[in-house]
Amino acid sequence: MTIRIVTDSMSDIPQELANKLNITVIPVNVLFGTESFRDGVDLTTEQFYARLVTSKTLPTTAVPSLGTFIETYESLAKESDEILVITISHKLSGTFETACRAAEMVKTRKRIEVIDSLHVIMAEGMLVIQAAKAAQDGKNLDEIIKMVRNNIPRAEERMAFDTLEYLKKGGRIGAGQAFLGSILKLNPILCLKDGEVYPISRERSRAKAIESLYNYTSGFSNVDAIAVEDATTPDEADALSLRLKANFPGKPIYRSKVGAVMGTHVGPSIIAVSIIGDKKA
Repeated sequence: MTIRIVTDSMSDIPQELANKLNITVIPVNVLFGTESFRDGVDLTTEQFYARLVTSKTLPTTAVPSLGTFIETYESLAKESDEILVITISHKLSGTFETACRAAEMVKTRKRIEVIDSLHVIMAEGMLVIQAAKAAQDGKNLDEIIKMVRNNIPRAEERMAFDTLEYLKKGGRIGAGQAFLGSILKLNPILCLKDGEVYPISRERSRAKAIESLYNYTSGFSNVDAIAVEDATTPDEADALSLRLKANFPGKPIYRSKVGAVMGTHVGPSIIAVSIIGDKKA
């Protein structure tokens, strides 16, 4: 049985790795005024952030169309037996709902399953990567679905950046409202909790914020993999990645970029760590 894995571009999986693992990434749309771009296709991450910092208006994002999902499913159904779709948290985007509707409407008898990861960035991405590796290893669809569902509560992401202004303007701040006000210029640390943005702490410097991300990983055991992401500060992310490699020898440490869709909501200074593992007691 041939199983194909599908996800959205908010998973931030590096394109080279997606190609290697045969992962189909459906791009979310980024809009600067009346101009629309497919995330990672028409607009690279570097081009997006260069435009973000100079744009007078905040870009917006749009879920991939129902037709895009249907076309993707129908195309993959011609070369595979089953399809597994893993999406961004339904509390952050309508992508999950659209993916489910498309699965119901598509004209194929091939089995299509859709899972809400309840995550974003590489916390979502690593779940997808695990699924794709399991498919290549010959696991059946039910085994892969069980693995993904078991690992969803083991996945976490933390994001540090220098302002909540982008989240505030974009209306995606959720429980992070608690951080608004006089502390906008501090370095907030956010996570996802039950699929939505949640405030963790406030750090008074960039260095302390990054140290907080590093220290956070020490609270895990039985780690499957870790990912470090940046938007415009690769040196910081590379340094953090090296420190984590020393602490977790032999474990995959993925390096990625926070894509345009999340960048729209958090701005260009984000640095993030995602992990799949067990919380220490």
